[in-house]
Amino acid sequence: MTRIVKYIFYDILRTRFILLYTAFLLVSTIALFQLDSDPGKVVMSLLNIVLMVAPLISIVFATIHFYNSYEFIELMLAQPVNRSVIFLSEYMAVAVSLCLAFIAGVGIPMLFYGAGSTGFTLLFCGVVLTLVFTSLAFLASVLTRDKAKAIGIALLFWFYFSLIYDGLLLWVVYTFSDYPLEKVTISLIALNPVDLARIIMLLRLDISALMGYTGAFYKDFLGSNAGAIASVGILLVWVIAPLAWARQIFSKKDL
Repeated sequence: MTRIVKYIFYDILRTRFILLYTAFLLVSTIALFQLDSDPGKVVMSLLNIVLMVAPLISIVFATIHFYNSYEFIELMLAQPVNRSVIFLSEYMAVAVSLCLAFIAGVGIPMLFYGAGSTGFTLLFCGVVLTLVFTSLAFLASVLTRDKAKAIGIALLFWFYFSLIYDGLLLWVVYTFSDYPLEKVTISLIALNPVDLARIIMLLRLDISALMGYTGAFYKDFLGSNAGAIASVGILLVWVIAPLAWARQIFSKKDL
């Protein structure tokens, strides 16, 4: 498995996309630190990149890579190698390359400029969201043999979690505003990894007071040790569940 992962990883590096992605993150992060000396404000600005750009790049790149690797996958399937090993090797190589690009592009400037613990929280959220959307990309890839349809499904995942879900959540809160929805809102946020990562970062930046009573409720629940562990656990479920489903489909799929 290690040899397969190394081969796929080196093949990804030869495309140079990962290097361009790293350079984009590096230039963007350094530029933000040059414009504002306050690390807290820079982290807040970088939060938009973490919540929007990193998931989009991850899900699109992983989907395209999976289809570009079809010949290699078919070749490996002709060998006495377990299907799960091939599938997980593909995932690990793509996920590790994207995570390393994110850590290098955002983490190095943060370390240099001294972003502190909020910067490390941002890195954690970015890495986890990268893993989540890479898992969703692999799920979209195994659902159909058509590359265009798979990219469409992947983009639909991104649109739903990054844009559409927030609108639905606001509609629920507005429609049932006469009822106590704090606990319900916590449950609904758990169904969206992007929103969960956003809340974790807002609490870490200590601006929950700007969110009113709901923000205070989030701080009481998610700000505690139990809440933090629960949040991390939910995010890990979002990484594992789509990947496990995709692996199951791939294991039974006729390529």
